[in-house]
Amino acid sequence: MSGNVTSLFRSTAAHSPSMAALARESGEAAGAGPVDFCIPCNPYFPTPAMFDEMAGRLRDIITYYPSSADTITAELCSLLQLPPQCVAMGNGSTELITWIDHLLVRESLAVPVPTFGRWTDQPMETGKRVDMFPLQEAGGFALDLARYAEFVRARGTRAVVVCNPNNPDGGYLHKQALVQFMDAMADRDLVVIDESFLEFADAEAEPSVVQEAMLRPNVVVLRSLGKNFGLHGIRFGYLVANPALAGRVRAMLPKWNLNSFAEHVVFMLRDHGPEYARSLHQVRRDRLEMAAQLSALPGLTVYPSQGNFLFVRLPVGAEGTAVRDRMLTEHRVLVRECGNKIGSSSRFLRLVVRPQVDVRRLVSGLEQVLYGAGRGAAVPGPATGTGYSSGTAAVDRLMYETNGSGMRAITAQTAGAGAPGLAAAPSPGTGTGVPLPAAVPVAPAAATAPGPPPVPQPVPGPQPAPYPGPVPVPHPAPVPQPVPAPVPAPAAAAAYPPPVGPTPPGVPARGGLTAAQVRGTNGLESVPATGWPNAVGMGQAG
Repeated sequence: MSGNVTSLFRSTAAHSPSMAALARESGEAAGAGPVDFCIPCNPYFPTPAMFDEMAGRLRDIITYYPSSADTITAELCSLLQLPPQCVAMGNGSTELITWIDHLLVRESLAVPVPTFGRWTDQPMETGKRVDMFPLQEAGGFALDLARYAEFVRARGTRAVVVCNPNNPDGGYLHKQALVQFMDAMADRDLVVIDESFLEFADAEAEPSVVQEAMLRPNVVVLRSLGKNFGLHGIRFGYLVANPALAGRVRAMLPKWNLNSFAEHVVFMLRDHGPEYARSLHQVRRDRLEMAAQLSALPGLTVYPSQGNFLFVRLPVGAEGTAVRDRMLTEHRVLVRECGNKIGSSSRFLRLVVRPQVDVRRLVSGLEQVLYGAGRGAAVPGPATGTGYSSGTAAVDRLMYETNGSGMRAITAQTAGAGAPGLAAAPSPGTGTGVPLPAAVPVAPAAATAPGPPPVPQPVPGPQPAPYPGPVPVPHPAPVPQPVPAPVPAPAAAAAYPPPVGPTPPGVPARGGLTAAQVRGTNGLESVPATGWPNAVGMGQAG
């Protein structure tokens, strides 16, 4: 591949270049492109037989108009056991994010960062104030919902977003904690729970909050289909909310906003539930194995993930754009460098979970790029990088000041202003744009000089160890009760047990236990052979 291929990344500010653009620039034949560790897609679905069926009907699919969105939505709702009046289908989740911003977000939106870029970029493009809550690298990028709620109240933010699992780090929030957060935010205009990657999670049997969302007046759950079904090129996704909210979005969508490919796939799904469940099961197996192999690379930090991707920090001295370019040109492997994600930097890669044959190629390429004889690390030091990282020095500096040792200065500046360690809420009617994130206090031990996170010692023998993710404080299982009508919570802090302490920084996947092991299983149980999963536990066994 020529240098013109890697130059595509310089002109792509918001995302990586498409596979079609890479193929055009390199002159490669269709299907001969690089191994894709960049776009988070299910590699096991659709099955080859399903692709053959679609290919056999290609002429009819692309020749004729699709049915109306209502017809396609009704079929999807029948599969997922959801009421159609609570669902709106869009031409990809990004279309739905756009309409959510236009219709349901008034002046401000709170977003933890790093996360999916459209949640920060879309409201900024329409002049909204975006209040960014920085996830701390020292805490494994775990989202503390209690502190996030305090941040929202201190800023006076009217709409709130939570991605579960989060992109790019794969951090997971348990269902009960999210329901408590939703109720604590009952006085906000809008709460969005983005579950685009939730079907790849195995931390709970029924992780989704779609049922709870339909009962609340201000909650929207966003779901992707392209990612889960391995069909990014077919733009389809859906949201679930109470009939009033879902109806507002549905009324604004064009009658034929869903294409004939999307219709064909949705109507195929009824006969392929078992294959879909097996594909999710295999992705979860691959995630464990891929995390273990990457964790064995010296200096590489792998963060726990419940998505179909892994967030990794490169060894000291390696710079993401150089690693990305050399992996592409020397090994024909495409990786996602995260320098253009607010709250991240070029020190991080997001690597999609793929079959073992591809992972061996990835690991072999990383070994040569990072530690190759006579080459040293990909970049000897940060000052000698390529100079065209898709991130910016300003963003890196901003996030440095809200992580690690930079916290001391920021915390001192905000001490005594409102809640401890939080910026005071803006006065009503003050301008738009992007305010600096308020500092979030961390434990004193986390405020050390910046450097690579320490690697913990492996857990000896079968002795149980805590899962290095954002697991809520243990407490007795609640007695099932009817869901009451939501009422404004008097204070966010009162809705939560004491927050969990910071997760040990940079815990490699092989140094702790998976969520499945915490539940007393190995995560590799067989998948039922029949039946299509519903929306609550979609893709889960049982």
